Amino acid sequence: MPDLASELERRARAHLYRRRRVVGSPQGPELIADGRPLLAFCSNDYLGLANHPEVIAALQRAAAEYGVGSGAAHLVSGHSALHHALEEELAEFVGRPRALLFSTGYMANLGVISALVGRADTLFEDRLNHASLYDGALLSRARLRRYPHLDTARLAADLEDVTTGRVLIATDGVFSMDGDCAPLPELARIAGRSNAWLMVDDAHALGVLGPQGRGSVAAAGLGVAEVPILVGTLGKAFGTFGAFVAGGEDLVETLIQEARSYLYTTAPPPAVAAATRVSLAIARREDWRRDHLGALIRRFRAGAERLGLPLLPSQTPIQPLLAGTAERALAWSRQIERAGILVGAIRPPTVPEGSARLRITLSAAHSEMHVDRLLEVLDALGIAEPGRA
Repeated sequence: MPDLASELERRARAHLYRRRRVVGSPQGPELIADGRPLLAFCSNDYLGLANHPEVIAALQRAAAEYGVGSGAAHLVSGHSALHHALEEELAEFVGRPRALLFSTGYMANLGVISALVGRADTLFEDRLNHASLYDGALLSRARLRRYPHLDTARLAADLEDVTTGRVLIATDGVFSMDGDCAPLPELARIAGRSNAWLMVDDAHALGVLGPQGRGSVAAAGLGVAEVPILVGTLGKAFGTFGAFVAGGEDLVETLIQEARSYLYTTAPPPAVAAATRVSLAIARREDWRRDHLGALIRRFRAGAERLGLPLLPSQTPIQPLLAGTAERALAWSRQIERAGILVGAIRPPTVPEGSARLRITLSAAHSEMHVDRLLEVLDALGIAEPGRA
């Protein structure tokens, strides 16, 4: 048997070992983690809906009526009326004919890519795409070509080399570790000129960006003609669980027939779909959540600028504080945890070598006082860039 213990020791020496925490409270700005109260800036619950009383009540009512488990895959007996209603509401929300529920965003990306392209085809991806988009590429066995982050000129040049097969361009809408946005209008123009599909994983933008939180695609003024494949998750801004793919009739029917991660897995619990219908309605109608979140982002960035903190240029709830080495990122995370604040240290291979960071995330459930406390603790780290503080 391979020596797993030695590999684990190597990871620990390289400051790359990952440990879980046990959370003993609902999601929110103030958690109980490993038995200790902490102010948390590491959740993707961007609108503060994961513990919303209306969402909880919807789940409880549906569990009483439909039970807990779905019992089977969607194509067997697991596709409930609640799932179907949610799909219709999600399709209307993002302005597409159809939507298809998946159990996770990871499974959605695996399913879409492996269903649409194969050995004879070419897949282009931004170098900083989420791991699930890259794993979908590996599963599909299509020829994978990565272009430098946001480099549309390089993408356009590389596309000229492709003369046969299907072509798919896949990108995050908001990049999960950097917090910046893909240049979607230019990507759409390039895809249109090249007769390529454009696929956008909008996991970190839905609920947050665009009118009513319809995401980065809507914020860019693009529709199904320009972005025929839209992936979204439900466990981030919408506060529940699951994912969906939205697009035209033919796309969704193809995924129902061909996407293995849809065909061969149990459907999510119907009660979760009921809860998501309520969280979706709240996210659409309560613009104050996005307004408050935007104000907190501006407050945090202005404070970080005054302190000279090495932030990456993000205007989304994802605010990366660049450390460089894994050792430094881990030391910063531990130091601020001792001060009562929880922020994760993001290290390779999640981010490239030399770009380890603290991934600070803000939520509409945070207050100005929470943000000011975070800035106070970060200031105490003494990490201001020379000439900025």
